[in-house]
Amino acid sequence: MAFSRISKLDPPSRGILRKAAVMLCSLLTSLFLLHCLADRCSTTTSPSPVKASFGRAAGLLEDLSSQRTKRLVYEWTAGSELTGYGAARRSSRVLADERARQVVEVPEESLLLPPPDLVASRRVSPRFAGQLSPLGEGSKKLPQALIIGVKKGGTRALLEFLRVHPDIRAVGAEPHFFDRNYDNGLEWYRELMPKTLEGQITMEKTPSYFVTREAPARISAMSRDTKLIVVVRDPVTRAISDYTQTLSKKPDIPSFESLTFKNRTTGLIDTSWSAIQIGIYAKHLDNWLQYFPMDQILFVSGERLISDPAGELGRVQDFLGLKRIITDKHFYFNQTKGFPCLKKAEGSSKPHCLGKTKGRTHPNIDPEVVQRLRDFYRPFNMKFYQMTGRFFGWDD
Repeated sequence: MAFSRISKLDPPSRGILRKAAVMLCSLLTSLFLLHCLADRCSTTTSPSPVKASFGRAAGLLEDLSSQRTKRLVYEWTAGSELTGYGAARRSSRVLADERARQVVEVPEESLLLPPPDLVASRRVSPRFAGQLSPLGEGSKKLPQALIIGVKKGGTRALLEFLRVHPDIRAVGAEPHFFDRNYDNGLEWYRELMPKTLEGQITMEKTPSYFVTREAPARISAMSRDTKLIVVVRDPVTRAISDYTQTLSKKPDIPSFESLTFKNRTTGLIDTSWSAIQIGIYAKHLDNWLQYFPMDQILFVSGERLISDPAGELGRVQDFLGLKRIITDKHFYFNQTKGFPCLKKAEGSSKPHCLGKTKGRTHPNIDPEVVQRLRDFYRPFNMKFYQMTGRFFGWDD
């Protein structure tokens, strides 16, 4: 009976079905709109999808920054026993590391990505070349400053001392790009450079540039704003040091005296011998002044680099536009080698002196030959003093 009663009930009217359908559609529409407003359609309130995407990235960076700040405070506190240069250097590098990590840790999906072909090649527009790094560890740039000479003048010592500065990054080996490897191209040269962060200076040293005729034009073609540093030394002492280095590699070479003169009887100096030619500083400087103004060239005294390293380093830091961080407290004098050494080298907590090849004992040279050389160099030295506006005292 129950089933028969149910079967006899009247079906719902069309009006009721129409109202139910409208209510269901309204409910579904409302749910869809709420979903859009909450997530998918949020970009409709922003001026552009670019701003919305970077807005989310900025929020992530702010969160990361607040977390990093706590860690920085801890590291500053833990390193409070460091004072002076040690603390400044550590804080500078810690901050640089934190900036780098912030860039690395932002998820790529939160950023508005460039076209896939650019992402795949990891290349950007040439106008940004050398400025961006996908790893956030800085980028390789062409050098803004070069130590261009002179051989056996003290260039290695200067470079090692400068590398203590946190805002200088330098290549250890000599690239010899502007004299021997120029055909390899600037991109090859750039790849030799260390990565630098914003505000850091990229440097390299190749002493033979100063006496290479093509070097000034080539460096000017790279950048007319390049700053040039030349370490000069008494040309007679420099020539003897040059010979001593060659003698250590080739013990069977002729004597210094026989190489110095074309004719010992007449006393005519052989200027074709490189050990003699390099010391004619005024002649080489003439070539550089055709491409660079004097205020872009700094001359460092090789003698003062030994007697007063902090003083000469102060001049170099000023020339490069850097804060004077390298001071007297970074050096001690090594009585055995006769050279100043670093109390702490770059990336190390131990004292550091130049290698065994530096500070070799010079052979005894006939005093008459030494005097002949001094007489030969004197007019060139005087011209060099006038050109540079600095008296080096080699003729006292």
